[in-house]
Amino acid sequence: MWALRARFMIANTSEDGIETIEASAHCDGPCGVYDPASARIAGEAVQSMTKKMLALAESHSADAGSATYINTMSRYAAIKEEEAQKCKDELLVLWTDFYKPQHLEANPNLHQTFWQAAKLCSACKVEVSAVHAQELMDAIEEIHNQFWAVKGREVPWVRAS
Repeated sequence: MWALRARFMIANTSEDGIETIEASAHCDGPCGVYDPASARIAGEAVQSMTKKMLALAESHSADAGSATYINTMSRYAAIKEEEAQKCKDELLVLWTDFYKPQHLEANPNLHQTFWQAAKLCSACKVEVSAVHAQELMDAIEEIHNQFWAVKGREVPWVRAS
């Protein structure tokens, strides 16, 4: 998600017979660049890795010290933490860049929803909790619904997994 702001100026003096021309350009994401789908995909990866970690720990309790177990578990943990950070980054950009003061009128719980979702991203990074992973997905779904309502569109909540 990007926002581009540019200001160009050709500075010349009219004393030299040359005019000063100023031009401005502005592009901000509400033209369609923003979409909570990227947060959903990252959130799904967090939930998937959490489930895999819990299943691996349960099925390999006797092998918990083996190199294969440690390697697999550490890979799952690294992916989970990376995707939780991606999710948090995507949510924060959406919250701080897309939403405007007028959106708060229609969504008075907007700040609480995003704050809670960001906190859940952090919790999912440091914990292996199926409950928090599901709560994160529920928060992302709520954000999805709020976002598309603001844009006046009905976009179904569809998960990749």
